[in-house]
Amino acid sequence: MVETRIGYLRAYEPQLALSVLDIPPRDEGVAGANVAINDNNTTGKFLGQSFALDVTETKFDADVVPVFKEMLARGDKFILTDISAKQLLSIADLAKDSGVLLFNVGATDDSLREEECRSNVFHTAPTRSMLADGLAQYLVWKQWRKWVLLYGSHDRDKLYADAIRRAATRFGATIVEERLYEDKGTARRTDTGVIQVQKQMPVFTQNLPEHDVVIVADESEVFGSYVPYRTWTPRPVAGTAGLVPSSWHPASEQWGGSQIQNRFDKATGRRMLSKDMQAWTAVRILGEAITRSKGNDPKQVETFIKADDFSIAAFKGQKLSFRNWNWQLRQPILIGDGHGVVSTSPQEGFLHQFSELDTLGVDRPETKCKLN
Repeated sequence: MVETRIGYLRAYEPQLALSVLDIPPRDEGVAGANVAINDNNTTGKFLGQSFALDVTETKFDADVVPVFKEMLARGDKFILTDISAKQLLSIADLAKDSGVLLFNVGATDDSLREEECRSNVFHTAPTRSMLADGLAQYLVWKQWRKWVLLYGSHDRDKLYADAIRRAATRFGATIVEERLYEDKGTARRTDTGVIQVQKQMPVFTQNLPEHDVVIVADESEVFGSYVPYRTWTPRPVAGTAGLVPSSWHPASEQWGGSQIQNRFDKATGRRMLSKDMQAWTAVRILGEAITRSKGNDPKQVETFIKADDFSIAAFKGQKLSFRNWNWQLRQPILIGDGHGVVSTSPQEGFLHQFSELDTLGVDRPETKCKLN
């Protein structure tokens, strides 16, 4: 029996959210990887293959190089990362020199696939531009072309806003006005209260030009969840609140999705979230490559994954493959609210000469990635 250890390096700290219902589960991501390990072992046991997960936790702002070296010392040659872009870049070249393949299951930064891309880093997490493009296609399909953009004051909020601006230009929408919501540092739940928020949000959204939809860019969870149903003019809300684009949805059951949802629910007692699916997909990619190539040598596995005919089934209606110009996984983007999936992008009519999935995110002619 040949055992393959798959590492999982995550930055974890308890996170705040405007609603307690939006606080991420303690095992978000790791749970998806564990379910995929079991799926791999179900097939692998007949072929002399076994898989195990090695989870290492650190903090959001920590230096991850020491713990990464510990993982290398334990023999991890395939490592999933759920860490910041800065942390990932601090280990990417060290990983390459050590013959280690990294799978980014958490960071959505476009820079990791563009000017900071690496040939040994595969991305199952979608980029912000893919998420924004998926949302934009649906809004344009609905003929909601006049947008108001409300964005937060933190860096990641501004990166999300940048992706929305790019999507508007790309698909023919117009941002008629932008407004910045400054984070004043007040407590998110205790200092606001329903009555106070009910008064604040209409004022913040007053006197806007004519618009079809309000788009919120608030990855930091400072104000976004307060926008739906509280705008001065009654309009749908989308972005990081309201109608949200994501790689997966806990209510998704199409294309055999109920099978993975049921397996996941049985194993964890909850529904599958986007990061769970991103981690599940990465582990399944490794399982497929190792099983079919009959070995777990990283170089051999890398060659198998990078082959033009490689693809993986992931309950999204079509097989998924990697873009060979930056090793980003092509994938549909689900558009949903708190209760269900509203639509899936790419939308009908958005054509591409090679793959309609390449209408989402940075395409080959636009890329700044130079793989070495």
